Amino acid sequence: MSRISIKEKIGFSLGDGACHIVFDNVMFYMMFFYTDIYGIPAAFVGSLFLCARILDAITDPIIGLVADRTRTRWGKFRPYLLFGAIPFGVVCTLTYTTPNFGETGKLVYAAVTYTVLMLLFSFVNVPYCSLGDTITDDPKERISLQTWRFVISGIGGMLSTVLLMPLVNLIGGEKAHGFAVGIGILSVVAAIMLLICFATTHERVRSSDDGFSSSMGKDMLALLRNDQWRVAGVLNIFNIMQWSIRGGGMVYYVTYFLGDAKLFTAFLAAYSIGSILGVTLAKPLTSRFCKIKVFTWTNGILCLLSLSLFFIPIRGINAMYVVTFVIGMLHQMMTPIQWVMISDTVDYGEWKDGKRLTGVSFASMLFVFKLGLAISGALIGWLLWAVSYQPGAAVQGHPAMTGILCLFTVVPAAFYLASVLVCQTYKLRGGYFERVTQELHQRRAEIAAR
Repeated sequence: MSRISIKEKIGFSLGDGACHIVFDNVMFYMMFFYTDIYGIPAAFVGSLFLCARILDAITDPIIGLVADRTRTRWGKFRPYLLFGAIPFGVVCTLTYTTPNFGETGKLVYAAVTYTVLMLLFSFVNVPYCSLGDTITDDPKERISLQTWRFVISGIGGMLSTVLLMPLVNLIGGEKAHGFAVGIGILSVVAAIMLLICFATTHERVRSSDDGFSSSMGKDMLALLRNDQWRVAGVLNIFNIMQWSIRGGGMVYYVTYFLGDAKLFTAFLAAYSIGSILGVTLAKPLTSRFCKIKVFTWTNGILCLLSLSLFFIPIRGINAMYVVTFVIGMLHQMMTPIQWVMISDTVDYGEWKDGKRLTGVSFASMLFVFKLGLAISGALIGWLLWAVSYQPGAAVQGHPAMTGILCLFTVVPAAFYLASVLVCQTYKLRGGYFERVTQELHQRRAEIAAR
């Protein structure tokens, strides 16, 4: 297959940048907006967020199954970007609008707009994540495509969250108005980026089972029979838990262990800048070495670096910054590799069972990702409770201090080590995967020649 142009790689990446503009602002500001701007009780907001995650468990796989069965002149997955872009931007703006509907009316309005926004996010994001699998089946080009994706989406997401509050202040007036206009501007940008993604990408990879018809239930069973998809799913859970547990523990670490909550921004910046730089390393390293070996060895190094933070004394803050920067760089370097591994499991499933389940494979993996986030949040809460953490206390007891330190260091290290062990069961590498790829190409060529 021919090389993918830089124009198409950038266009594809803008799709994820659009999703991050919306999703990152939801992650960072939505709770604050609902409680402090719109005046909704925090307990209701927490319940709303939980219900949305439960709904994701149902809707994401369904959208993937439907997308797999979509047949249009634009392909399977691109039409969702075309028809979802404008509704996605409009509903995002409405979600940050604050009509005065009374106490009950506010709750209903927030529940409806947020739920619809999350449904539209899945409607756009599930097909988008699947789209990369159909642009190319060349392993090196897949790495390059995903590298461009995560560099641009990382920058886009970071800039949108950093710029939102200055934009709100620049608009002036009441904060509610500033949020609505600010998010409205970002939503227009996101919609345009999705349309550019649609216009500049092409679905080239055709399945050897095009036209194959089966029930959704059988497709889900076929996916679960894919042993390498299951391995990739476990690695995906571990990957998000490594990141989210460290991120969740960071604010406690700087507040109580280092004694200065203001250091959180500096630590987060060191990690984020390292993450953006790290993505660019994936392509040159995997061009020279087996991507699975790179992934495995990186997890091992991250395990050791995480443990090293446990032993750095408080006065060694510069060393902490450096190690945090390197951890962010190496962790994010694995992200493009991980998404390519998911594409490889789709190829493997088609080779093994004759079914190319692109949409449901990526949709179910997105659910696995969200499951990892949920488990991480629970583990953080359980560990803090177990070590008798006292919220808001000026000083924490020795068990709590040890627990906080472990959240930032030892616990992520344990999941990095677990990833190293699980990688030993992932077999889509070397000569075996070359055989899978060659036989698939032969099948597709035979179908095209009919």
